[in-house]
Amino acid sequence: MPLKRIYHPKGDIYHAMKKSDDGFAGFGEAYFSTIAQGEIKGWKKHMRMTLNIVVPVGAIKFRLVDDRETSYTYGSKNEFVVSTSDYQRLTVPPGVWMCFEGLDGHNMLLNLASIEHDPDEAVNYAIEDIIF
Repeated sequence: MPLKRIYHPKGDIYHAMKKSDDGFAGFGEAYFSTIAQGEIKGWKKHMRMTLNIVVPVGAIKFRLVDDRETSYTYGSKNEFVVSTSDYQRLTVPPGVWMCFEGLDGHNMLLNLASIEHDPDEAVNYAIEDIIF
């Protein structure tokens, strides 16, 4: 979902999310994560958490795999690049596998998560375990 960016000569304002936006599933926590250029984090599947991700610094490529048998997008594989130059929000529902790769020298994402972090609600696989 494209997001509003307000240009200002002293520094820009980047909107992230309002509770009236599509994808908002409650608020649990907000956190930042960095990833170095050429590095890949993933695969991870949250079982209860909805992720709402924006990239205020750099550019990050996200790969998503939907293996939810009851989903109309079952079996789909998608790739998205979210960056400061293509400023948007990526919403990842529970049950979808995700990995991401840093594309620029310095990359940072913000996740507006629907629930607080719980290490028992996510499943992790090594990057080579899922063929994209």
